[in-house]
Amino acid sequence: MASAASENGTLIDPGTGSVTKNPGVRLKNAAARRPTRQEAEEAVRTLLAWTGDDPERPGLVSTPKRVVEAFEERFCGYREDPAAELARTFEDVSGYCDMILLRDVRLESHCEHHIAPFTGLAHVAYVPHGRVVGLSKLARVVDIFAHRLQVQEALTAQIAETIQHVLKPQGVAVMIRANHQCMTLRAVNQPTAAMVTTHFTGVFETAQSWRTRFLQAVQAPGE
Repeated sequence: MASAASENGTLIDPGTGSVTKNPGVRLKNAAARRPTRQEAEEAVRTLLAWTGDDPERPGLVSTPKRVVEAFEERFCGYREDPAAELARTFEDVSGYCDMILLRDVRLESHCEHHIAPFTGLAHVAYVPHGRVVGLSKLARVVDIFAHRLQVQEALTAQIAETIQHVLKPQGVAVMIRANHQCMTLRAVNQPTAAMVTTHFTGVFETAQSWRTRFLQAVQAPGE
């Protein structure tokens, strides 16, 4: 999948997972017409009233403020640049060119359909091409994209394609396994159901042997 650069490091459309020519423009336009905090709090009051409750009663009077503050924390990824996290790399790796894998990265996100939480683990691997990045930076990329609204399929692609675009390794592999509250607490009510998504680039996409090594490594029992 080809990648397109943007001004804020968002390489993949957060709604579909597809690459866009200039996705930074859409987020910039959204930021330009961003409502004020007062407008956001008023919107929460409207929703509270729509449920049939009284937003002015003592138990709810401060709820709009708390909800807006919670949204700021949950969706802080819109204000951060995942590509910038990968800017500092190290070239002195003594010729290392095998797979680098970061397993079990804790993930908390919200789906764009119901703004319902989904939580799980992400596994991120790449085969370097002369440059490596600190492992914490891979976790930061996962965290930044997770703190935006999207579906799990797009989230998986966003992480992989951003690493591929910035580091230009021989290939990237990402797997996410997550439980979705829209499945576990509503609708079909399947509390044990989990969703698994993968995205491969480079050698992981073209060579079965690399995919197999990655899949075996992430499914192996923890040390």
